[in-house]
Amino acid sequence: MASTHAHDNQEIDSLINQAVKKIGCKKENDICRYLPGENGGYIHHFTMRKMRTENPAKLRQLITNFILHSDKPASVAPKPRAARGSRKRRDQILFTRIDIERMLSMARQAGDSDMIRKLTPKKDPRQIKRELLVSVRHNRVEPDLWQSYVESVGHQNSAHLAGFPA
Repeated sequence: MASTHAHDNQEIDSLINQAVKKIGCKKENDICRYLPGENGGYIHHFTMRKMRTENPAKLRQLITNFILHSDKPASVAPKPRAARGSRKRRDQILFTRIDIERMLSMARQAGDSDMIRKLTPKKDPRQIKRELLVSVRHNRVEPDLWQSYVESVGHQNSAHLAGFPA
């Protein structure tokens, strides 16, 4: 048993060395990019190391089929991965603060309350309350400010009833 295991290791080492020479790479791990994996893409070098001991017949077959018996061994495309969250989306339009203020003034001129609500920055209810008091002291009526106060208090109350802190 030990002699067949040693013979398998020598045979696989020989195949790997032949594959490395044929591809012209520097390291043994570089041949992984030429061996397709079961789930698409190429096999990981850890998987190849594991196959050496656990499934040497499969590794032998992969190396001979895709590298040694191939006229021109082709590199396997990597497995498609999901985009990371930190990557910037290219289809998103970025607006400056000035752009948003201009759109907000256009929405006010058009009387589009839904757009006004979306474009106004979210404020703390205490800050809105202070601004309301200042507008009352100066005898100004600001329905947008009052509406945002009503919405923030309503949101705060609904969150409080649901058991979430506001």
